[in-house]
Amino acid sequence: MEVVMSFVIGGLYASGLYLMMRRNILKLVLGIALLSHAANLLIFTMGRLTRGHPPLIPPGEVRVLESIADPLPEALILTAIVIGFGVQAFAIVLIRRCFETLGTDDLDEMRSTDRAP
Repeated sequence: MEVVMSFVIGGLYASGLYLMMRRNILKLVLGIALLSHAANLLIFTMGRLTRGHPPLIPPGEVRVLESIADPLPEALILTAIVIGFGVQAFAIVLIRRCFETLGTDDLDEMRSTDRAP
C-alpha cells in the first residue's frame, strides 16, 4: 500500500508544481492546494498505514503488543486541513477582488499595476 501511496503523492506533487508554474492565478491556488494535499498524504503515510488497530493500550497492559496506527500524524493532518481550508478561502476571496479591480486573472498583467505613478 505504501508503494501505491508514494506514486499518488508523487503525482500530486508533480501536478501541483505544474499548476503553480501557469500564469493564471486560479491555477496557482489550485496548485498550492494540491501541494498541501500531497504533504498531508506524505505525513499520513509516514505514520504507518495500519487497518483496524486503534492506538489503545488494553487494561492491565503496560505496552502495546501489536502494531497500531500512530495518532500524532492524524492530529497534524487534521490541523493542516483546517489551516489549508482557511488559506484557500482567503485566496479565493483575494482572487475575486483582484479580478473585479483589474479585470484579469493573468499574473503578468497584474504585475503592470506594481509600477509607481
